[in-house]
Amino acid sequence: MSNFQKILNSFSLKDTLNPKVWTNPSEPEKSVMIPKVRNALEKISENFIDYLGDDIFVEDVILTGSLANFNWSEFSDFDLHIVVDLQQYEKDAQLYKDLFDLKKQVFNQKHDITIFGYDVELYVQDKEEAHFASGVYSIMNDEWITVPKKMDFNPDKEVLKDKIECWTKKIDNAIESSTNKDDKEILDKVKDKLKDYRKSGLEKDGELSYENLVFKFLRRSGHIEKLFKMKDKILDKELSVENKLDS
Repeated sequence: MSNFQKILNSFSLKDTLNPKVWTNPSEPEKSVMIPKVRNALEKISENFIDYLGDDIFVEDVILTGSLANFNWSEFSDFDLHIVVDLQQYEKDAQLYKDLFDLKKQVFNQKHDITIFGYDVELYVQDKEEAHFASGVYSIMNDEWITVPKKMDFNPDKEVLKDKIECWTKKIDNAIESSTNKDDKEILDKVKDKLKDYRKSGLEKDGELSYENLVFKFLRRSGHIEKLFKMKDKILDKELSVENKLDS
Protein backbone atom coordinates (compact mmCIF):
# COMPACT_ATOMS: atom_id res chain seq x y z
CA MET A 1 0.00 0.00 0.00
CA SER A 2 1.34 3.44 -0.93
CA ASN A 3 1.89 6.06 1.76
CA PHE A 4 -0.71 8.23 0.01
CA GLN A 5 -3.35 5.51 0.34
CA LYS A 6 -2.26 4.71 3.89
CA ILE A 7 -2.83 8.31 5.00
CA LEU A 8 -6.10 8.47 3.08
CA ASN A 9 -7.37 5.33 4.81
CA SER A 10 -6.53 6.81 8.22
CA PHE A 11 -9.45 9.23 7.86
CA SER A 12 -12.00 6.42 8.19
CA LEU A 13 -14.03 6.55 11.39
CA LYS A 14 -13.62 3.78 13.96
CA ASP A 15 -16.54 1.98 15.60
CA THR A 16 -15.35 3.00 19.08
CA LEU A 17 -13.12 5.49 20.84
CA ASN A 18 -9.52 4.40 21.38
CA PRO A 19 -9.72 1.60 23.99
CA LYS A 20 -6.23 2.44 25.26
CA VAL A 21 -7.47 5.87 26.34
CA TRP A 22 -11.12 5.40 27.35
CA THR A 23 -13.25 3.13 29.50
CA ASN A 24 -16.48 2.02 27.77
CA PRO A 25 -15.07 3.14 24.38
CA SER A 26 -18.23 2.10 22.52
CA GLU A 27 -20.39 4.36 24.71
CA PRO A 28 -18.74 7.80 24.99
CA GLU A 29 -21.47 9.25 27.20
CA LYS A 30 -20.63 6.56 29.77
CA SER A 31 -16.87 6.65 29.33
CA VAL A 32 -14.13 8.40 31.25
CA MET A 33 -10.41 8.57 30.62
CA ILE A 34 -8.42 5.61 31.85
CA PRO A 35 -6.74 6.79 35.12
CA LYS A 36 -3.22 5.82 34.00
CA VAL A 37 -3.56 8.01 30.90
CA ARG A 38 -5.13 10.91 32.79
CA ASN A 39 -2.40 10.84 35.44
CA ALA A 40 0.26 10.93 32.73
CA LEU A 41 -1.41 13.88 30.99
CA GLU A 42 -1.74 15.71 34.31
CA LYS A 43 2.00 15.35 34.98
CA ILE A 44 2.88 16.48 31.45
CA SER A 45 0.59 19.53 31.66
CA GLU A 46 1.97 20.47 35.10
CA ASN A 47 5.52 20.44 33.73
CA PHE A 48 4.47 22.51 30.74
CA ILE A 49 2.62 25.03 32.91
CA ASP A 50 5.71 25.38 35.12
CA TYR A 51 7.72 26.01 31.96
CA LEU A 52 5.29 28.75 30.88
CA GLY A 53 5.91 30.70 34.11
CA ASP A 54 4.52 31.33 37.58
CA ASP A 55 2.21 34.16 36.55
CA ILE A 56 -0.15 32.06 34.42
CA PHE A 57 -3.65 31.22 35.71
CA VAL A 58 -5.03 28.10 34.05
CA GLU A 59 -8.78 27.79 33.48
CA ASP A 60 -8.67 24.13 32.37
CA VAL A 61 -6.55 21.47 30.69
CA ILE A 62 -8.37 19.68 27.89
CA LEU A 63 -7.84 16.85 25.45
CA THR A 64 -9.20 17.44 21.97
CA GLY A 65 -8.52 16.10 18.49
CA SER A 66 -8.83 12.58 17.10
CA LEU A 67 -7.94 10.74 20.33
CA ALA A 68 -11.04 12.34 21.87
CA ASN A 69 -13.15 11.17 18.95
CA PHE A 70 -13.89 8.34 16.53
CA ASN A 71 -11.35 9.43 13.89
CA TRP A 72 -8.24 8.23 15.72
CA SER A 73 -5.54 6.37 13.82
CA GLU A 74 -1.84 5.50 13.94
CA PHE A 75 -1.19 9.13 12.96
CA SER A 76 -3.03 10.54 15.97
CA ASP A 77 -1.44 12.41 18.85
CA PHE A 78 -2.63 13.69 22.21
CA ASP A 79 -3.73 17.29 21.56
CA LEU A 80 -3.34 18.67 25.07
CA HIS A 81 -4.57 22.26 25.40
CA ILE A 82 -3.84 24.53 28.35
CA VAL A 83 -6.82 26.90 28.49
CA VAL A 84 -6.08 30.39 29.80
CA ASP A 85 -7.85 33.73 29.82
CA LEU A 86 -5.42 35.99 27.97
CA GLN A 87 -7.42 39.01 29.10
CA GLN A 88 -5.85 38.51 32.54
CA TYR A 89 -2.82 40.21 30.98
CA GLU A 90 -4.94 43.17 29.81
CA LYS A 91 -3.00 45.32 27.31
CA ASP A 92 -0.18 42.74 27.13
CA ALA A 93 -2.52 39.93 25.97
CA GLN A 94 -1.02 39.69 22.46
CA LEU A 95 2.49 39.80 23.86
CA TYR A 96 1.73 36.83 26.12
CA LYS A 97 -0.02 35.01 23.26
CA ASP A 98 3.16 35.31 21.16
CA LEU A 99 5.32 34.28 24.13
CA PHE A 100 3.22 31.19 24.86
CA ASP A 101 3.24 30.20 21.18
CA LEU A 102 7.04 30.44 21.16
CA LYS A 103 7.40 28.48 24.40
CA LYS A 104 5.03 25.84 23.05
CA GLN A 105 7.18 25.38 19.95
CA VAL A 106 10.38 25.14 21.98
CA PHE A 107 8.85 22.70 24.48
CA ASN A 108 7.42 20.42 21.77
CA GLN A 109 10.73 20.44 19.87
CA LYS A 110 12.81 19.88 22.99
CA HIS A 111 10.76 16.97 24.33
CA ASP A 112 9.69 13.70 22.73
CA ILE A 113 6.85 12.59 25.00
CA THR A 114 4.63 9.67 24.04
CA ILE A 115 1.80 7.69 25.60
CA PHE A 116 1.24 4.25 24.10
CA GLY A 117 3.25 5.37 21.09
CA TYR A 118 1.18 8.52 20.46
CA ASP A 119 3.02 11.85 20.61
CA VAL A 120 1.83 14.48 23.08
CA GLU A 121 1.46 17.93 21.53
CA LEU A 122 0.90 20.89 23.85
CA TYR A 123 -0.82 24.15 23.04
CA VAL A 124 -1.91 27.26 24.95
CA GLN A 125 -5.50 28.07 24.04
CA ASP A 126 -7.20 31.37 24.86
CA LYS A 127 -10.57 30.57 26.43
CA GLU A 128 -12.17 33.02 23.95
CA GLU A 129 -10.51 31.35 20.97
CA ALA A 130 -12.87 29.67 18.49
CA HIS A 131 -12.28 25.93 18.76
CA PHE A 132 -14.05 23.58 16.37
CA ALA A 133 -14.03 20.16 18.00
CA SER A 134 -16.79 17.58 18.42
CA GLY A 135 -14.95 15.82 21.24
CA VAL A 136 -13.44 17.72 24.20
CA TYR A 137 -12.48 16.24 27.59
CA SER A 138 -11.50 18.14 30.75
CA ILE A 139 -8.38 16.61 32.30
CA MET A 140 -8.78 18.81 35.38
CA ASN A 141 -12.40 17.82 36.04
CA ASP A 142 -12.22 14.30 34.58
CA GLU A 143 -15.36 14.71 32.49
CA TRP A 144 -16.52 15.39 28.96
CA ILE A 145 -17.11 18.99 27.94
CA THR A 146 -18.30 17.88 24.52
CA VAL A 147 -19.22 14.21 24.15
CA PRO A 148 -18.23 12.85 20.72
CA LYS A 149 -20.96 11.29 18.61
CA LYS A 150 -20.58 8.75 15.84
CA MET A 151 -21.59 10.36 12.55
CA ASP A 152 -22.18 9.17 9.02
CA PHE A 153 -19.01 9.98 7.17
CA ASN A 154 -18.63 9.08 3.53
CA PRO A 155 -16.40 11.62 1.78
CA ASP A 156 -15.95 11.33 -1.96
CA LYS A 157 -12.44 9.85 -2.13
CA GLU A 158 -11.85 11.14 -5.66
CA VAL A 159 -12.83 14.70 -4.69
CA LEU A 160 -10.57 14.49 -1.64
CA LYS A 161 -7.67 13.13 -3.71
CA ASP A 162 -8.06 15.95 -6.24
CA LYS A 163 -7.99 18.58 -3.49
CA ILE A 164 -4.94 16.96 -1.87
CA GLU A 165 -3.07 16.76 -5.17
CA CYS A 166 -3.89 20.42 -5.87
CA TRP A 167 -2.36 21.53 -2.55
CA THR A 168 0.67 19.24 -2.77
CA LYS A 169 1.44 20.76 -6.17
CA LYS A 170 1.07 24.28 -4.77
CA ILE A 171 3.49 23.51 -1.95
CA ASP A 172 5.96 21.60 -4.14
CA ASN A 173 5.97 24.35 -6.76
CA ALA A 174 6.49 27.05 -4.11
CA ILE A 175 9.42 25.12 -2.61
CA GLU A 176 11.02 24.33 -5.99
CA SER A 177 10.87 27.96 -7.11
CA SER A 178 12.16 29.38 -3.80
CA THR A 179 15.87 30.14 -3.84
CA ASN A 180 16.33 33.59 -2.31
CA LYS A 181 14.96 35.91 0.34
CA ASP A 182 12.31 37.38 -1.97
CA ASP A 183 10.76 33.93 -2.28
CA LYS A 184 9.92 33.87 1.44
CA GLU A 185 6.85 35.87 0.50
CA ILE A 186 5.73 33.10 -1.85
CA LEU A 187 6.05 30.53 0.92
CA ASP A 188 4.23 32.78 3.39
CA LYS A 189 1.36 33.26 0.93
CA VAL A 190 0.94 29.52 0.48
CA LYS A 191 1.11 28.99 4.26
CA ASP A 192 -1.45 31.74 4.94
CA LYS A 193 -3.79 30.50 2.20
CA LEU A 194 -3.65 26.98 3.61
CA LYS A 195 -4.40 28.31 7.10
CA ASP A 196 -7.43 30.26 5.82
CA TYR A 197 -8.52 27.27 3.73
CA ARG A 198 -8.57 25.01 6.78
CA LYS A 199 -10.28 27.62 8.95
CA SER A 200 -13.09 28.09 6.43
CA GLY A 201 -13.68 24.33 6.36
CA LEU A 202 -13.76 24.04 10.14
CA GLU A 203 -16.24 26.90 10.40
CA LYS A 204 -18.44 25.46 7.67
CA ASP A 205 -18.38 21.68 8.18
CA GLY A 206 -16.22 21.00 11.24
CA GLU A 207 -13.38 18.52 11.73
CA LEU A 208 -14.52 16.22 8.93
CA SER A 209 -14.61 18.93 6.28
CA TYR A 210 -12.63 18.34 3.11
CA GLU A 211 -10.51 21.36 3.95
CA ASN A 212 -9.48 20.01 7.36
CA LEU A 213 -8.83 16.54 5.94
CA VAL A 214 -6.58 18.06 3.27
CA PHE A 215 -4.67 19.93 5.98
CA LYS A 216 -4.31 16.74 8.05
CA PHE A 217 -3.05 14.86 5.01
CA LEU A 218 -0.44 17.53 4.26
CA ARG A 219 0.73 17.44 7.87
CA ARG A 220 0.93 13.65 7.93
CA SER A 221 2.69 13.48 4.56
CA GLY A 222 5.34 15.99 5.70
CA HIS A 223 4.44 18.70 3.17
CA ILE A 224 3.73 21.33 5.82
CA GLU A 225 7.04 20.59 7.52
CA LYS A 226 8.82 20.92 4.15
CA LEU A 227 7.21 24.33 3.69
CA PHE A 228 8.51 25.60 7.03
CA LYS A 229 11.96 24.07 6.54
CA MET A 230 12.35 25.76 3.17
CA LYS A 231 11.50 29.14 4.68
CA ASP A 232 14.11 28.55 7.42
CA LYS A 233 16.67 27.49 4.79
CA ILE A 234 16.19 30.73 2.84
CA LEU A 235 16.51 32.78 6.04
CA ASP A 236 19.70 30.91 6.98
CA LYS A 237 21.15 31.69 3.57
CA GLU A 238 20.14 35.33 3.86
CA LEU A 239 21.83 35.71 7.26
CA SER A 240 24.99 33.83 6.36
CA VAL A 241 28.24 35.38 5.15
CA GLU A 242 30.12 33.68 2.33
CA ASN A 243 33.73 32.65 2.98
CA LYS A 244 35.24 35.04 0.49
CA LEU A 245 36.45 38.64 0.33
CA ASP A 246 35.08 41.20 -2.08
CA SER A 247 37.81 42.46 -4.38
